[in-house]
Amino acid sequence: MLKKERQAYILHQVNLHNKVLSSTLSEEISVSEDTIRRDLQELSDEGKIIKVHGGALSHSFNYVNYPSSKIYSHSNKRIIAEKVVKLISDGMFLLTTGGTTILEIARVLPPQLRATFISGSIPVVLEYLHHPNIDVIVIGDKVSKNSKITVGGDAISSIKKIKADLCLLGINSIDTTHGITDNDWDVVHIKKAMIESSKQTVCVSISEKLDTCQPFQVCELNKIDILITELDPMDEKLEPYREAGITIL
Repeated sequence: MLKKERQAYILHQVNLHNKVLSSTLSEEISVSEDTIRRDLQELSDEGKIIKVHGGALSHSFNYVNYPSSKIYSHSNKRIIAEKVVKLISDGMFLLTTGGTTILEIARVLPPQLRATFISGSIPVVLEYLHHPNIDVIVIGDKVSKNSKITVGGDAISSIKKIKADLCLLGINSIDTTHGITDNDWDVVHIKKAMIESSKQTVCVSISEKLDTCQPFQVCELNKIDILITELDPMDEKLEPYREAGITIL
């Protein structure tokens, strides 16, 4: 793979997953980590990514209020959000993770909705505060600067005391072998706790993340009740997940 092709691949992975690890990129592209580090440095110097220890971040991490124009695959995430709101009704308690798809859900909530949303994501909580009728509960603890979500033992302990109707889970990767996976160890534990504290788990993801895998497992597919993408529910790409017993919307 030529350097130009390699860097285009890296940039796409950063946009898709928001965060990439040098070690993972090295395996995927079959080049040394030194080569990946040089590529990341060049992309960072060009202002295309944020280089951090062990990998890189999307520029979306510079935002607390994410403008729509800066959200990758925004139109598809909007479609997903409009599907999700049909599952939410008055009186519900919902645990929600972070991420730009969850943020889009917050933006399309009907103004008349009366429900309780519980989250540790700073951008998502700020968006919930604009809603006239929902109640917002913030999960407190240390804030991860990378993901802008609260992480740590106190956050996990608080989540375990909640019995939510729905967990709205923004995901990084999903495939039929490994289930839901992520590349942020701290966030993985928050997501695990949210799944266990909810009656139903609704995974939301653009279809580009289907059939991809990250280093850390969040859960097996049997922990997922509903999967929502921008695709038509009968799209053949979704068939393996339907066969796994997941409801597809």
